[in-house]
Amino acid sequence: MFYTLQKPTTPVWAKTVIIGALGYFILPIDLIPDLLPGGYTDDFSGLFGALVTVSMFIDEEVKLNAKERIRIWFGESAISDTDLVDDKLNKKTDQDEQDKDENKGKDEDEDK
Repeated sequence: MFYTLQKPTTPVWAKTVIIGALGYFILPIDLIPDLLPGGYTDDFSGLFGALVTVSMFIDEEVKLNAKERIRIWFGESAISDTDLVDDKLNKKTDQDEQDKDENKGKDEDEDK
């Protein structure tokens, strides 16, 4: 989300969501104290909600910047893990597109 925040094309409302989520994550006062069992639930829920909300602004440039930062911090093995996740997401997206095309063809046939 950090790199999405830095993009000049990201709208102000999306930047506000990102800042709010990241700010809450580091805020010392929490709704649920982090030391209690399940204490990080609210933190992760906020980050996940923000990620879903601004995901349409995460493009290849943002992904490449994030991967480079991961490589610097954690090494090449971490990059192979992110590539695996990307491959699975791309397969899911490709399958969804195929299903949509098949359903569209069926709908057109029914209309005839």
